[in-house]
Amino acid sequence: MENRPHETPSEVTAEEGEVQVDGPGGVAISFTPDAAFETSDRLFHGATKAQGQKVQREERKKGPTGA
Repeated sequence: MENRPHETPSEVTAEEGEVQVDGPGGVAISFTPDAAFETSDRLFHGATKAQGQKVQREERKKGPTGA
């Protein structure tokens, strides 16, 4: 099985004091509220870092400017 990044965001709901996440590829998980807060923080920071890496990669592909 190939592990490729998904472009479809997960669905998130709260039911009976749990945070439930239904994601692409059949991913289903539930978190306590505390674990959901920490996971969301980690996702935010990971996404911010990955977006910066993507921008840097695109800039390198363009090559030097003003030359």
